[in-house]
Amino acid sequence: MPTGMALLDPREQLFAAAGRVLVRDGPSALTSRAVVAEAGVAKGVLHRHFATFDEFLADYVNAHVERVEAHVNEATDAVGTRTVRGILVDLLVGIFDAETLGAVAIVTSRDAVRARLRDGLPFGIPLLAQATSGIDDYLVREQAADRIAQSADVNALALSLVGTGHLLFAGKLGATPDRGAVDEIVESIIVGALRAT
Repeated sequence: MPTGMALLDPREQLFAAAGRVLVRDGPSALTSRAVVAEAGVAKGVLHRHFATFDEFLADYVNAHVERVEAHVNEATDAVGTRTVRGILVDLLVGIFDAETLGAVAIVTSRDAVRARLRDGLPFGIPLLAQATSGIDDYLVREQAADRIAQSADVNALALSLVGTGHLLFAGKLGATPDRGAVDEIVESIIVGALRAT
């Protein structure tokens, strides 16, 4: 391994390498050795930026939380412009990519990582909880725009969308559901909450 070679953004390079290992080999294969080998850097690079591998994994998951928040912001910006159903389908497809599903697996399988991420989180599984909260916020805005019935329990809708979406996308290893399947589950969950237009 050559030394003295500058890395443009070592944290991002390490996160990208972790994502490749996770998607290709699964969460059980995600070790510090696998990440640095995939990134093509010395092991010291990881420990220069992160005190422990659990800290690295927690930051990696937090990067996915930021991705979820970016998708929710796009949905919020689209309130009143397209159908609620179409926006929610895009949101679930954007949130549940292969890497984010892997990040959820990290959270559920590594107690130390989950403990780090729970700080300040009132409920649920980190990452899925933030997705639920974000979709809840989006639906509240649609309710204010009079596209969701005032009587609708948007929190229950958000929980159903995230829970069912996670099960659908995590269903078969390596298989991504087609958009039609996502559209069907979204429709079945929100049909009674949509305002007639």
